[in-house]
Amino acid sequence: MNNIKAKRCLIVFLVATLALVMNSCERALHRPAKFKKIETVLYPPPPDTAHMQYLTSISGSDFMGKRTKFATFVLGAEQISQMVKPYGISMRNGKLHICDPGIAGIEILDFANNTYKNFTPGSTGQMKSPLNCYVAKNDYLYVSDPGRHELVIYDSVGKYIHKVTDTGEFKPTDVMVYENEIWVTNPDNHRINVYDRNTLQLIRYFANQYGVGDDGFLYSPYNLFITEDIIYVTDFGDFKIKQYDRTGKFITAVGSYGTGTGQFVRPKGIAVDKESNLFVVDAGFENVQMFNKKNQLLMFFGGPYKGPGDMWLPAKVIVDYDNISYFKKYVDPAYELNYIVIVSNQYGPDKINVYGFITPKK
Repeated sequence: MNNIKAKRCLIVFLVATLALVMNSCERALHRPAKFKKIETVLYPPPPDTAHMQYLTSISGSDFMGKRTKFATFVLGAEQISQMVKPYGISMRNGKLHICDPGIAGIEILDFANNTYKNFTPGSTGQMKSPLNCYVAKNDYLYVSDPGRHELVIYDSVGKYIHKVTDTGEFKPTDVMVYENEIWVTNPDNHRINVYDRNTLQLIRYFANQYGVGDDGFLYSPYNLFITEDIIYVTDFGDFKIKQYDRTGKFITAVGSYGTGTGQFVRPKGIAVDKESNLFVVDAGFENVQMFNKKNQLLMFFGGPYKGPGDMWLPAKVIVDYDNISYFKKYVDPAYELNYIVIVSNQYGPDKINVYGFITPKK
């Protein structure tokens, strides 16, 4: 009888230990993350001086690497999760959040802990068509969901907190938190909604003082980016990136409709680096164009998909300075990595492309 009890205790101990390993040390079940390694792709290509390098791409949970033999023995062969139709992206503290309408949720890639998970909350927090998202400094997640006609907010552990809407037609397509304000694009009403971050009350409508035909009128504000001095807005309906001061006064616009350099066909996501260089995704050209602070075209990278570095219906671009350590090993030895540029692709084998803004080593 004592031997039976001892065996039972041993089994319970082993099961509990295994559960602890599974729950607390998930990254130990995988080898270190391995991204796709390809030949160096530079923009512009030689003999011109390169400023951008394609580093790698990610399309699913395979970025974590393969399971260890121990994990395979215990759990069996691993099922690889694939992104379906990624759109908006946001990066903070080593985690890349990817809005994926194809799963009605968000994929979260944790580079620091080498994990991948699908965030698809139910009940009142359920998403319908998450388009863009933003992770604030307190790790609160803000999701623009035009399928729900609402902005949906989750706390740092993924708990549904609140929803924000507007009277009349409300189709939130992009969101950004800046200081104590939440900015949300609403193309259906030709304006941007600005909310108080703490009370979630509507403070004002932005750039709604202009009428049809005015330079500052927003025909279809789809994406936005906020800096200390300038509000950048993708006006999808006017094929331009429009710039305003903090009061909503129109300053200038970049681009026009057309197929020439510096023009747009389907402008979408935008981002601005620390030198005030503007990055614009064009889903029609399937590339990203880069403009300096004088709104002069500097370069473009990507192009219709033929191989690594190319794009397939790109949607969003972000610039990141804080997480470059995860990608330095892919940089050509002749260059220094200043920051990374991440672009989402709705189709094709490479759903998330990672590029590096580089400078030649002295």
